[in-house]
Amino acid sequence: MKKFILGYKLPMTQVFTKNGDMVGVTEIQAGPCEVTQVRTPDKDGYSAVQIAFDAAKHVKKPQIRKDGKKYKHTAEFRTEADADIKVGQTIDTGVFQPGDFVKVTGINKGRGFQGVVKRHGFRGGKKSHGHKDQLRMPGSLGDGGRQNVIKGRRMGGHMGNKQITVSNLEVVGVDVKRNVIQLKGAVPGAISGLIRISM
Repeated sequence: MKKFILGYKLPMTQVFTKNGDMVGVTEIQAGPCEVTQVRTPDKDGYSAVQIAFDAAKHVKKPQIRKDGKKYKHTAEFRTEADADIKVGQTIDTGVFQPGDFVKVTGINKGRGFQGVVKRHGFRGGKKSHGHKDQLRMPGSLGDGGRQNVIKGRRMGGHMGNKQITVSNLEVVGVDVKRNVIQLKGAVPGAISGLIRISM
């Protein structure tokens, strides 16, 4: 059975495993999420579940559900055709167990307009021999014969604020009372950013 949940990223911390090893983990304030829609192959052509997270006070009129409930975030996850999930069902952190390996999706931090050294890891130009102004320049953009810039050439530009997915992050701990999941290592996004967890 597929597992999934939505949550907010919390700061990183450290925990000790049963072997006494210290592991850096990222905590996720996940759920509880309510199932708002179930898609079926007969009606929609595929199997999926739509869940909603974090009750909202003010939302736009099209986002208000027929029963009057308001949520800040909704997301859809693919499921098996025989998944036993009903509308109105609550999904919390209890669906995950320590030792599970999950896929995590988030929006990474936006860094604005950055040059090629920071954005792509270029080493830059020479520091001397007539190159005092070329230290962080990209250099040549193409040859002189064709006189055009090849599509996909790495240049300076907007960096970050993109959806990033990291696979095979281990679930180190689950606290059902606090609705917190501890994932080994780093998770994309800023603190308080929306995170999708699935497996």
